[in-house]
Amino acid sequence: MDLLTNDTEEIIAHHEMITQLKKRIEIILKNYRPVMDGEIYLSGEDVCRLLHISKRTLQQYRDDNILPFVQIGGKIIYKESDILTVLEQNYINQ
Repeated sequence: MDLLTNDTEEIIAHHEMITQLKKRIEIILKNYRPVMDGEIYLSGEDVCRLLHISKRTLQQYRDDNILPFVQIGGKIIYKESDILTVLEQNYINQ
């Protein structure tokens, strides 16, 4: 029976696999958006990244009633389906 140490190839391979799994789990957790009643809600940062706009432009879209939103206390969130609907309604086919 062989002695397993931290320098053993088998242990090194398992350590690398665990490290890769940890990185994948961190990415999944970072991008995970829970579903509430079948709807995904996005933060302002998520919407800015999705639409490639600044926070100021997002604020203007709210002020101009372009994007619907939900405000609970000081927190503002957006239904993903509402964002997609607005995009479809404003689609211009050339």
